[in-house]
Amino acid sequence: MARIPTILASALALATPASGTAHEVEQADWSIAIHGGAGTLSREAMTPEREAEYTAALQAALDAGAEVLRAGGEAQDAIVAVITKLEDDPLFNAGRGAVLTWEGGVSLDASFMRGDTREAGAAAGLSHVRHPILLARAIMEDGRHVFLSGEGAEEFAADHGLEQVETEWFITPRRRDSLEQFRAAQDDPQVSFNEDEEHRYGTVGAVARDVRGNLAAGTSTGGTTGKRWGRIGDSPVIGAGTYADNRACAVSATGTGEYFLRAGVAQGICAMMRLAGMDAQAAADQLIVEVGEMGGDGGVIVVSATGETAFSFNTSGMYRGRADSIGLNEIAIFTDTPPVDPPMQAAAEH
Repeated sequence: MARIPTILASALALATPASGTAHEVEQADWSIAIHGGAGTLSREAMTPEREAEYTAALQAALDAGAEVLRAGGEAQDAIVAVITKLEDDPLFNAGRGAVLTWEGGVSLDASFMRGDTREAGAAAGLSHVRHPILLARAIMEDGRHVFLSGEGAEEFAADHGLEQVETEWFITPRRRDSLEQFRAAQDDPQVSFNEDEEHRYGTVGAVARDVRGNLAAGTSTGGTTGKRWGRIGDSPVIGAGTYADNRACAVSATGTGEYFLRAGVAQGICAMMRLAGMDAQAAADQLIVEVGEMGGDGGVIVVSATGETAFSFNTSGMYRGRADSIGLNEIAIFTDTPPVDPPMQAAAEH
């Protein structure tokens, strides 16, 4: 069987078997998984010091979410604890440290969903709200709308007392340099632009199951370097970049948003689990196969209704971590397994 070039570099490459089997946590009271984006990450290009920075940042965010769940808190609060921490960390493409638009500003997106009621909130095109994930949750809790954008979303944030900052607060020298390189490559075909691969798809996200059995998911991003015309990817779109349903799972995605939108990745995974009886790993793998077949790259994190956690991605790495109430605590960046062909059934279907 011919290999599909961009398919499934790794399903799960942490402390579990290289086969990609998901971690079974049926007896766990709570569980959580997080991501800081996926991309063509190279061990050779990652210095030990830089890797230690990312590992520490991921662990701190994971600990923040796990602490909420360990204390009996709600999955929703664990999502906020993780993502607000990552939004303030310039290592990741969300909040402070987000990539820049063609004009040199920022345009931040986020979404939030709870699995018990399937209430959801999302915001796009933000340039002043310090924590977009808090705005997404506030929109959800307000209940009148699901998706707000631009000036209206920021007016809503101000009305609800959410912290706002000057746009310059989000911008880092590293991102300015990336934008300059990107612009130069657009003006001169002879100039190549090699996006900082550490941040190629630096979206951040979290999924969690609390002790009550309730699920929640959230995603936050700065989008893509040099984006124009008010471009919006999958991250703030419920069903594409984020989804939660107590009957099945919670999902947060990261990758080439146009393909995740077309595949309806997040809700698709939950539908496969709920309607076809697939487990979290198999459903995640199949949707990432579909994204790869269309030409897209990226990955997902999933937590099931029973607390099973899974990761699936078709890039050489994804910043990720997970923890649960029975002692699991894992952080990883790279994959140790080579790309694999899709299952026979999936290959036949596509």
